[in-house]
Amino acid sequence: MASWAGREGAGASLSAGSVDRLCIASLSRKSVSTAMGLETKPVAVPHPYWPRDLELHHYVPNDRPMWQILTFLFSTMGALLVLTWLVAGWWSRKSVPFGMWRSLAICWFMICGFIHCVIEGWFTLYHVEIAGDQSFLSQLWKEYAKGDSRYIIADNFTVCVETVTSLFWGPLSLWTVLAFLWRHPHRFLLQLTISLGQLYGDILYFYTEYRDGFIHSEMGHPIYFWFYFVFMNSLWIIIPALLIVDAWKHLSASQRVMDASKSKRH
Repeated sequence: MASWAGREGAGASLSAGSVDRLCIASLSRKSVSTAMGLETKPVAVPHPYWPRDLELHHYVPNDRPMWQILTFLFSTMGALLVLTWLVAGWWSRKSVPFGMWRSLAICWFMICGFIHCVIEGWFTLYHVEIAGDQSFLSQLWKEYAKGDSRYIIADNFTVCVETVTSLFWGPLSLWTVLAFLWRHPHRFLLQLTISLGQLYGDILYFYTEYRDGFIHSEMGHPIYFWFYFVFMNSLWIIIPALLIVDAWKHLSASQRVMDASKSKRH
């Protein structure tokens, strides 16, 4: 027993000594590297994003659960949609009623204005800091990035397309809401312009990821791939396409009236 205790004490002393020597050696190497002007490479942090070998050195996990983030987001958008619907219905009483589909289109542009200006505007401003930031909108983007990690690495295409979206399509969407409420003659031109821009940007969004082999998401995941990446972004293909056709019909009808009035004068 004494022999075993002696060996254990020696092992403990050796271990403590080894740790001390390792710490001293590490500090010495750090001092040498600092003296030589060399910087140590930051350690990659474990994360839930794809591809799995993606290195994120400043990533901080969300402290809010997914359900809380999504509930707050969709509740806010739902409240905004209902409020816009009520305002459109109240405003249309002053003249010809908008009808259900036109009211839904106005609600769509209001939701687009909110998403483009606020949510995507946040990404435009803080895309470099999002991975390590714990603000609510940063956590929202970190949650969405599980379906497309280009948002967590500040991918060049993603930053560019979101910057254009937040600076142009966001304010123009809000302008379109007002244009329809006030029945400005350029309202369908705004609808056509914004919808074309949204459709073009979303096609590029999907196509660039297709060209990359869908490596920035867990292919087939029911929430991250099919809901976040496919479904939520498909809305900006389907709805703008319908609105383009709608604007085309109204602008064509207006042009026919103009052409008919000109021919009657002559």
